[in-house]
Amino acid sequence: MRILLSNDDGVLAPGLLALTEALSAIAEVVVVAPESERSGSSSALTLDRPLHPVQLPNGFWAVNGFPADCVYVGLNGLFNEPFDLVISGINSGANMGDDVLYSGTVGAAFEGRGLALPALAVSLVGVHAKQYRDALHFKVAAEWVRDFVQQGVPTLPAGHIFNINIPDVAVLTTVEVTRMGVRDVSQPVHSEIDPRGRKMYWVGKSGDPLGQDHVLHQPVAQTFTNQYGIESVEHFRTDFAALNDGFVSITPIRLDSTGYSTLVSLKQTLGQNRIVPT
Repeated sequence: MRILLSNDDGVLAPGLLALTEALSAIAEVVVVAPESERSGSSSALTLDRPLHPVQLPNGFWAVNGFPADCVYVGLNGLFNEPFDLVISGINSGANMGDDVLYSGTVGAAFEGRGLALPALAVSLVGVHAKQYRDALHFKVAAEWVRDFVQQGVPTLPAGHIFNINIPDVAVLTTVEVTRMGVRDVSQPVHSEIDPRGRKMYWVGKSGDPLGQDHVLHQPVAQTFTNQYGIESVEHFRTDFAALNDGFVSITPIRLDSTGYSTLVSLKQTLGQNRIVPT
C-alpha cells in the first residue's frame, strides 16, 4: 500500500510526524505538506503563482501552497507511482460540525477524494491539543489510524470522505459513527491597535456546539431501506456528542451539499407567480 499524507498545520507539525511513523509500519508513506501552517484554508488552490515543492532532509516534501495544493501536486505529477489512499492530519484540534467548511485538513482529504482515491481527515480533540509540540502526544491517535487502515478502509460512495475526530485520551475504547453537529454563531472579531497605530482585527473564536441532541445526548432517527427492502430506523448522534463521551467519531461527509429535502418545495415555490425571464 502507498499512502499520501498531508495536513494544514505544516510540514513540521508533530501530528504529521506521529502519523508518518505509525503508518510506515504497514505501508509506504509519502509526505507532501505546506511549508508553514495553513489552517482555515479549506479547499483553496494557489492559482496566482507557481508552486515549488522542496524535499527536506527527512524525506518530506514542503510546498509553498495550501493543503489542497499539496495533494493535487502529489497526485498529479510530482511522483510517478500511484497512491492507494490519502490521509490528512493529524490536525491539532477538532474538525467537527461547521469546522469542516473552513478546515484545510478536510480540504486536503477532499482533494484526494476528488481525484478518485479514498481519503481520511484526522484530528486530535482535547483542551491541550493545539499546544502540543511533541509527536508523542499524537502517538495513541496515530496508532489508532494505523489499525483502522490495516483492518481495511470501508468503501464510501463517490465524493465522500471520512472525517475522523479522536479524543486526546490514554486509551481509545469506543468508536461511534456520527453525523455533523452544528455550532452557534462565532464570537465577534477582536480589534487592537498595532505598534504603528493601525487598527487590526482577529477572527473571533468558533461558536459552541448547538442543538438539543448534543446537550441531552438525544440521537436523530434516520430511516433507510436495508438490503432486504425493509425500512429500518437508525439513531445517529453528533460528532460533538461522541467526543464529549470520549469516543472516536467517524463521520462520512461529501462534496455534494445540495439540499435535497428542499428541491421539490423550492421548485414549486419558484413556479408560482414568478417573473419569467424573456
